[in-house]
Amino acid sequence: MQLDKGLIGGSTVLMVLSLLKEKDCYGYEIIRLLEQRSDSTFEFKEGSLYPVLHRMENSGYVTSYMHTADSGKQRRYYRITGKGQEQLAEERRQWDIFSRSVNKVIRGEACGLV
Repeated sequence: MQLDKGLIGGSTVLMVLSLLKEKDCYGYEIIRLLEQRSDSTFEFKEGSLYPVLHRMENSGYVTSYMHTADSGKQRRYYRITGKGQEQLAEERRQWDIFSRSVNKVIRGEACGLV
Protein backbone atom coordinates (compact mmCIF):
# COMPACT_ATOMS: atom_id res chain seq x y z
CA MET A 1 0.00 0.00 0.00
CA GLN A 2 1.35 3.39 -0.94
CA LEU A 3 0.80 6.21 1.56
CA ASP A 4 -0.09 9.76 0.63
CA LYS A 5 3.15 11.75 0.26
CA GLY A 6 1.62 14.55 2.35
CA LEU A 7 1.31 12.21 5.33
CA ILE A 8 4.91 11.09 4.96
CA GLY A 9 6.28 14.59 4.34
CA GLY A 10 4.86 15.92 7.56
CA SER A 11 6.70 13.34 9.64
CA THR A 12 10.03 13.05 7.82
CA VAL A 13 11.95 15.45 10.08
CA LEU A 14 10.61 13.68 13.17
CA MET A 15 11.67 10.26 11.86
CA VAL A 16 15.12 11.35 10.66
CA LEU A 17 15.94 13.21 13.87
CA SER A 18 14.77 10.17 15.87
CA LEU A 19 17.23 7.96 13.99
CA LEU A 20 20.06 10.46 14.35
CA LYS A 21 19.46 10.72 18.09
CA GLU A 22 20.45 7.05 18.28
CA LYS A 23 23.59 7.35 16.13
CA ASP A 24 25.24 9.28 13.31
CA CYS A 25 24.18 7.94 9.92
CA TYR A 26 24.94 8.49 6.24
CA GLY A 27 22.12 9.12 3.79
CA TYR A 28 21.62 5.65 2.36
CA GLU A 29 21.77 4.21 5.87
CA ILE A 30 18.91 6.51 6.90
CA ILE A 31 16.89 5.36 3.89
CA ARG A 32 17.53 1.71 4.76
CA LEU A 33 16.67 2.16 8.45
CA LEU A 34 13.42 3.99 7.65
CA GLU A 35 12.42 1.20 5.30
CA GLN A 36 13.38 -1.59 7.72
CA ARG A 37 11.75 -0.10 10.81
CA SER A 38 8.55 0.74 8.97
CA ASP A 39 8.16 -2.71 7.39
CA SER A 40 8.75 -1.06 3.99
CA THR A 41 6.02 1.56 4.47
CA PHE A 42 8.59 4.34 4.08
CA GLU A 43 10.67 3.85 0.96
CA PHE A 44 12.57 7.08 0.37
CA LYS A 45 14.63 7.76 -2.71
CA GLU A 46 17.93 9.59 -2.34
CA GLY A 47 16.47 12.46 -4.35
CA SER A 48 13.78 13.01 -1.74
CA LEU A 49 15.84 12.48 1.41
CA TYR A 50 18.89 14.63 0.64
CA PRO A 51 16.92 17.89 0.24
CA VAL A 52 15.38 17.22 3.67
CA LEU A 53 18.83 16.62 5.17
CA HIS A 54 20.14 19.83 3.57
CA ARG A 55 17.21 21.85 4.95
CA MET A 56 17.79 20.32 8.38
CA GLU A 57 21.47 21.22 8.16
CA ASN A 58 20.65 24.78 7.08
CA SER A 59 18.26 25.04 10.04
CA GLY A 60 20.99 23.88 12.43
CA TYR A 61 19.24 20.63 13.40
CA VAL A 62 22.02 18.44 12.03
CA THR A 63 25.63 18.81 11.07
CA SER A 64 27.52 16.68 8.58
CA TYR A 65 31.05 15.39 8.24
CA MET A 66 32.97 13.12 5.90
CA HIS A 67 34.17 9.74 7.12
CA THR A 68 36.09 7.02 5.30
CA ALA A 69 34.56 3.57 5.75
CA ASP A 70 36.65 0.42 6.19
CA SER A 71 36.04 -0.24 2.48
CA GLY A 72 37.81 3.04 1.69
CA LYS A 73 34.61 4.73 0.51
CA GLN A 74 34.02 8.32 1.69
CA ARG A 75 30.58 8.95 3.13
CA ARG A 76 28.85 12.04 4.47
CA TYR A 77 27.50 11.33 7.94
CA TYR A 78 24.82 13.38 9.68
CA ARG A 79 24.77 14.10 13.42
CA ILE A 80 21.95 15.67 15.44
CA THR A 81 22.85 18.94 17.16
CA GLY A 82 21.60 20.43 20.41
CA LYS A 83 19.16 22.55 18.40
CA GLY A 84 18.11 19.37 16.59
CA GLN A 85 17.43 17.64 19.91
CA GLU A 86 15.22 20.55 20.94
CA GLN A 87 13.42 20.35 17.59
CA LEU A 88 12.99 16.60 18.00
CA ALA A 89 11.30 17.15 21.38
CA GLU A 90 8.98 19.72 19.78
CA GLU A 91 8.26 17.44 16.79
CA ARG A 92 7.40 14.59 19.17
CA ARG A 93 5.12 16.86 21.22
CA GLN A 94 3.32 18.00 18.08
CA TRP A 95 3.08 14.42 16.78
CA ASP A 96 1.51 13.24 20.05
CA ILE A 97 -1.12 15.99 19.94
CA PHE A 98 -1.80 15.41 16.25
CA SER A 99 -2.07 11.62 16.44
CA ARG A 100 -4.29 11.73 19.56
CA SER A 101 -6.57 14.27 17.92
CA VAL A 102 -6.84 12.35 14.63
CA ASN A 103 -7.61 9.14 16.51
CA LYS A 104 -10.35 10.88 18.49
CA VAL A 105 -11.97 12.06 15.27
CA ILE A 106 -11.67 8.89 13.20
CA ARG A 107 -12.63 6.57 16.03
CA GLY A 108 -15.56 8.74 17.15
CA GLU A 109 -14.08 9.50 20.58
CA ALA A 110 -14.71 13.23 20.20
CA CYS A 111 -18.47 12.60 20.09
CA GLY A 112 -18.54 9.99 22.82
CA LEU A 113 -19.25 7.23 20.29
CA VAL A 114 -16.57 4.85 21.57
